[in-house]
Amino acid sequence: MLSDSAVNRRRNLKLYAADQRLKFRRSIPLLLMFLPAIAYFIVFKYVPMLGLQIAFRNYFLMDGIWKSPWVGLDNFRFLLSSGQTLATIRNTFVLGILGVLVSFPIPILIALLFNEVRNRTYKNLVQSFYYMPHFLSWVVVGGIFTGIFALDSGVINAITYKLFGFKYAYLYNEGSWIAVFLSARIWKEGGFSAIIYLAALTNVPPELYEAAAIDGAGKLKRIIHITLPSIIPTIITMLIINMGKVMEIGFDQVYTMQNDVVYNVSEVISTYVYKIGLGRGQFSLSTAMGLFESVVSLTLVLITNSIAKRFDKGLW
Repeated sequence: MLSDSAVNRRRNLKLYAADQRLKFRRSIPLLLMFLPAIAYFIVFKYVPMLGLQIAFRNYFLMDGIWKSPWVGLDNFRFLLSSGQTLATIRNTFVLGILGVLVSFPIPILIALLFNEVRNRTYKNLVQSFYYMPHFLSWVVVGGIFTGIFALDSGVINAITYKLFGFKYAYLYNEGSWIAVFLSARIWKEGGFSAIIYLAALTNVPPELYEAAAIDGAGKLKRIIHITLPSIIPTIITMLIINMGKVMEIGFDQVYTMQNDVVYNVSEVISTYVYKIGLGRGQFSLSTAMGLFESVVSLTLVLITNSIAKRFDKGLW
């Protein structure tokens, strides 16, 4: 004979199993809708990871992946012992960090300014113009900025020549090239990032602003004590995402604005991989470089998230 507690436990297990089966049957339509997304990630994200072993082989195109000889970490040792590779890693990291430091706060500021605009028509019009560059190709954006800052035919140099009588080679000096590069990045992506913060600002209860106004708080104090604390989770999330992209300087962004004069600061991992991989056919080295970039990006995400967790703001 089973005791009453055992009978109750068995009954509860049966009820729980029946409830789970019912929930699963109800979720079947949603699971079917999710299948294409699962298939996409499996086919285009996880299956290609098998090719990462090229980084550990002396890959020959005619032999294929499986028949190419295994060389272990030799490709990584060669890369990390090369001065050119170390300079490329340095350039990627510097441009990525500068991109985060410069372009990350600006969308927050723009979102705060938009949030204070009360004329809806004007606000929507300016927002549309501000995030429109996000939908342009980097080839187009690179062409625009190259044309604007060109030495002979650029608009900026035409204005400075008429006003001050001189021209400056913005695209042929390392410091000014970095400034133009970061400006293009802010112009293209700043508006779209601002939309994310604006969406977060819609969740701030209006009663908080009304109560603060009654207490005599001005706009600046309301922004500091109400608006910013309310969107801190969104800011932390975006910061973690941006830190994961520090080493992922887009190939098209750099390649369209790069020139031989500023090669020492403009050569990044994406262009380096393109040149040694497709240009020279050194697939093992280019794969090793790409894998190194991914590992560093993952490390930066984990470090940023661990810091955020200390303030109870981590993603996981």
